[in-house]
Amino acid sequence: MIISNRRITGLTAGVIAELVAEVGPLWHERRQARLASRPRKRAVGAGAKHQLVFVDRLLAALVHLRHGTTHDVLACWFGVDRSTITRAIGEVRPLLAERGCTIDPDVRLRTLAEVIDHLGATGMTGIIDGTEIRVRRPAVGRRDRDKFISGKSKQNAVKAMVVTDEDGRVLFCSPSRPGSCADITQARQLGLVKLLAGGPVVEILADAGYQGLGAQTGGRVVTPPHRKFKKNAPDWYEEMHERQCKAHSSRRIRVEHGIAHLKNWRALARHLGRREHMSDTVQAIAGLLSHQQTADLNPAQQV
Repeated sequence: MIISNRRITGLTAGVIAELVAEVGPLWHERRQARLASRPRKRAVGAGAKHQLVFVDRLLAALVHLRHGTTHDVLACWFGVDRSTITRAIGEVRPLLAERGCTIDPDVRLRTLAEVIDHLGATGMTGIIDGTEIRVRRPAVGRRDRDKFISGKSKQNAVKAMVVTDEDGRVLFCSPSRPGSCADITQARQLGLVKLLAGGPVVEILADAGYQGLGAQTGGRVVTPPHRKFKKNAPDWYEEMHERQCKAHSSRRIRVEHGIAHLKNWRALARHLGRREHMSDTVQAIAGLLSHQQTADLNPAQQV
């Protein structure tokens, strides 16, 4: 029922089967390594057995990411204790985050450097933008409490930088940063300037929040044109400036579509869990979404 209905997990049965074949052995390997690494009085494999097989653990994690379902509800659904669901999601989520974004069945992009190389090799235009995710307010007395207040939305949030191609396919999603971090600051901290200055010749479209990167990257980051007249601008200039801004916005609108597809996963609409899990959550969803987008482009993979 869960596997056959795409509305529940956001993924087709074929993609879920590929995840089981890919992530399952990694989960088993890490579990065995964790058991062998601690002092034991019993042999590895002895003791209580798992109530949830790996497939159920994966499905619980997918439903949680897709619909923001609470651990209590999932525990009732799968007939186990709440702590079992919490532990299962905590084990599967990092494995999904490490997969990276799928471009082709044999090509994965895990770092921003790999994304720049991919754009340079294919000649495609990249589009970047920042997206905010609302989170719980930090506890009173926490030293960095104000860092999560976004200057844009005036709410407690974390921010991630999303990179898509000119078709709106998600290529990269960065680890999350506190909401007070500016878009251009996050891009610099991720090393975008160095990668573009010393890497292949690519075109990156960005909004006004990234103005200044164009001069630092030799014009490889393209932002909306500056206004030359602060006030009393001639009518011909207003028309020209509006036309240029509209043309730029039309080219970079695809990244907004990519972010909208990410926000369809309810865990990113508003995160009510622990903030330290946000980076894994964002990158896991980006990897799952890109995998499904790749499968949708190849009907032979769909079931």
